[in-house]
Amino acid sequence: MKNRKTNSLILIFLFFVLSSPIAKGQKATTPHVDVCVYGGTSAGVIAAYTAKKMGKTVLLIEPGNHLGGLSSGGLGFTDIGNKYVVTGLAKDFYRRIGTHYGQLEQWIFEPHVAENTFQRYISQAHIDVLYGYRLSNVIRKGNTIKSIIVESSASATQTKLISAKIFIDCSYEGDLMAKSGVSYTIGREANTIYNETYNGVQLLDGHQFPDHIDPYRVKGDSTSGLIWGISSNKLMPQGSGDKKVQAYNYRICLTNNPANRIAISRPEGYDSTRYELLVRLIEAQKDKLSLNDYFILSAMPGQKTDINNRNGFSTDLIGTNYSYPDGSYQVRNQYINDLKLYTQGLLYFFGHDERVPLPLRKQMLQWGYPKDEFKDNNNWSFQPYIREARRMIGAYVMTQANCTGKVKVADSIAMAAYTMDSHNCDRLVVNHMVKNEGNVEIPGFPPYPLSYRALLPKQQECNNLLVPVCLSASHIAYGSIRMEPIFMVLAQVAGVAAGIAIDNNIAVQKVNYQNINSIIKNNPLLNGQKPEQVIDNQSKDIAIKGNWATKKGNAYGPDMLYLDSHGKSTAAVRFYPKKSTNGTFKLYSYYTALPTGADTISIKIFDGLKVHLQTLIKSDIKVQGQTSGEWVFLGTFVLSEKKRPYVEIGNNGSPGAITADAVLFKPSK
Repeated sequence: MKNRKTNSLILIFLFFVLSSPIAKGQKATTPHVDVCVYGGTSAGVIAAYTAKKMGKTVLLIEPGNHLGGLSSGGLGFTDIGNKYVVTGLAKDFYRRIGTHYGQLEQWIFEPHVAENTFQRYISQAHIDVLYGYRLSNVIRKGNTIKSIIVESSASATQTKLISAKIFIDCSYEGDLMAKSGVSYTIGREANTIYNETYNGVQLLDGHQFPDHIDPYRVKGDSTSGLIWGISSNKLMPQGSGDKKVQAYNYRICLTNNPANRIAISRPEGYDSTRYELLVRLIEAQKDKLSLNDYFILSAMPGQKTDINNRNGFSTDLIGTNYSYPDGSYQVRNQYINDLKLYTQGLLYFFGHDERVPLPLRKQMLQWGYPKDEFKDNNNWSFQPYIREARRMIGAYVMTQANCTGKVKVADSIAMAAYTMDSHNCDRLVVNHMVKNEGNVEIPGFPPYPLSYRALLPKQQECNNLLVPVCLSASHIAYGSIRMEPIFMVLAQVAGVAAGIAIDNNIAVQKVNYQNINSIIKNNPLLNGQKPEQVIDNQSKDIAIKGNWATKKGNAYGPDMLYLDSHGKSTAAVRFYPKKSTNGTFKLYSYYTALPTGADTISIKIFDGLKVHLQTLIKSDIKVQGQTSGEWVFLGTFVLSEKKRPYVEIGNNGSPGAITADAVLFKPSK
């Protein structure tokens, strides 16, 4: 009798569980964690790792099957901006990549090397990852997210309920942020909204068509209709706002190694008429017979590429992604399929269409898909470049004035430094000529601080969500911030903030930004390891001899010390560690490449007991990637506290310009 009653109760319980809307399909046990990170991008991995290192239980949810987002999806030629702003675990990522390639740090890398590196963060911290599940719904109580419902990316009938104290949205689309009821925007603000100059509609020269490219199906006949890829939109006044989104593309990994190369074949659904505009561009510039005239083709290790958009017609699929940010999963999947077909078709077109000049065809046929990349996705990237989707309108909005230094935030938790950068948003007809609209590339400003509040929703909207990727910024400011290294820096901030909020049972908006900074400064890798010291030329721990000038641009940090005495006088700058130091250190000097740089630079290293002399030879130093300089290894030294150690950079009377920019004191394991 007792067993029958027990069985009846079990059956009643199972009936209610299995008939609930959450449990239909295959409902797993509800995970309860301290921190739930949505999106296994580079930022998602770092946020999850940080939260786990803060002593919290963590679940990382990735709708796909791979980690690292764009950083492992083909963007191996890193958009750096200024190495000075890449700190903490973000710097550690590039150091780990460097270890793989036998360097201090490496900013140019193969996709699978990046993915393996992200996987090591997950395995080393024993982080649970839920692959193949995407956001379905958010359950709130007041302004607090209590739990989220995720559904299988393959079958929406399979769902799981995830509860957490703090949520971090690291997706490129901002799906968790949007479904949580947080304010956001899409597209470009009018310049008048934030008193900006480079927001809104911009018809500039970057990645542009030359004049007189005919846009009509029948040349000269406007009644014949427009050829594929040109919109019928009218050009609106400069600086006016709209909901147009800058173009997406793939960062394409190809190889010219025959042993590792799969030939670029005709993709299913290929339509050569999509490239008629390219044919007209080629006809208009007959002298451009290099693939580099049509692609930014950056060399990667392993005889591979990171290919990006260049000039008027290239890998950017312009003006077709407006519905993507707020679109359903079906809408997005259709767009991604179209983008993949367009891109693979473009590569095939260049190699096989007889309207392409033979030199270009021959060059393209040297390349193919690498056998050792993206093995479970037909050797094609799993991550399109979603440059910008939703942007939160949060507790503070970063704008152009922040980028240019006219306005400085009071709660800085990181820095950014990249050019204010937007790819084209539309392709239209202007005076019977095809023109791209929306490209903006504005450099020329030093690193600038980012506000902690830019990662936060307004507290009345949500008090337990952090958004380090689709953060609160205007379109043009976001164009400067939106680089993978900075996403990782901000993800570490978000992970630390989550830990502090949980420990103190407070809203994320109540976390003191200075406490975040203190933790990251004193324990940047969150492993208790003694932090390295970077002594920049702006530090008080330097001594200057001679007539050095301060020079902005192309420096490590805001500026550098610069000297060009033409050999008429000697000068030197000493860099001291901030504290007296005992122990073994690896020492590096930051070398800035100069067109008129001296052939040799004198280095004096005092270890506290004796002096060691070195000479850096210009021809031996290779500066690679989107950077103006490299860390040059000076050697491993045992530093003593008997007298204060230093590294001295000087010219020793030799002709040519030299810089004294920064010295790295790195504790040796």
